[in-house]
Amino acid sequence: MQLYYAPNTISIAVAIALEEAQLSYTTHKVDFKNPEVGRPELLKVNPKGRVPVLVTEKGILTEVGALLDYIAAMAPHAKLLPSDPFKAAKVREVMYYLASTMHVNHAHKLKGARWADKQESFEDMRAKVPETMTASCTYVEENLIAGPFVLGEAISIADAYLYMISTWLMGDGVDITPFPKFHAFQKLMEQRDSVKAVRAAGML
Repeated sequence: MQLYYAPNTISIAVAIALEEAQLSYTTHKVDFKNPEVGRPELLKVNPKGRVPVLVTEKGILTEVGALLDYIAAMAPHAKLLPSDPFKAAKVREVMYYLASTMHVNHAHKLKGARWADKQESFEDMRAKVPETMTASCTYVEENLIAGPFVLGEAISIADAYLYMISTWLMGDGVDITPFPKFHAFQKLMEQRDSVKAVRAAGML
């Protein structure tokens, strides 16, 4: 498999999951600050021009949640998605919240052109980010972490997703320490071999 990624983006959640699953993959780095580095190749596999992209033997997959689901299905031995239907739905509940709400809150900081055209609109969206990301942290703390991981003792694909978003909080003007469960989760994930591997590879 081939993973198209950009450092410190949500695409690294996919790399973490691949490491947890112990699946073999190669990488293609995309530098969005330098359009000549990796972007032409990216557009060939994803006309949306976004990462992550996972090239598999059967075809191309995009969108974080879909890639994480695929990895879990391809590596049942890693048990990254519970067999119990309710618990599996809880994993997806977390991921869909992160995709639809928390990631969007973060994107308002630098991607305002997706929603507006005026500079004052961009500035207003950026100013709102610490508030909305803090609200999301509160929701995560109170509702999404059973402890120590999302579902309890067992790690899942939702943990890779949530950890990657947690790495953005400082840049978004949010201190994670007032959220003890979330902070402990972040520290625990940083001790995982999967996270250490992607950090050693320069992805984080």
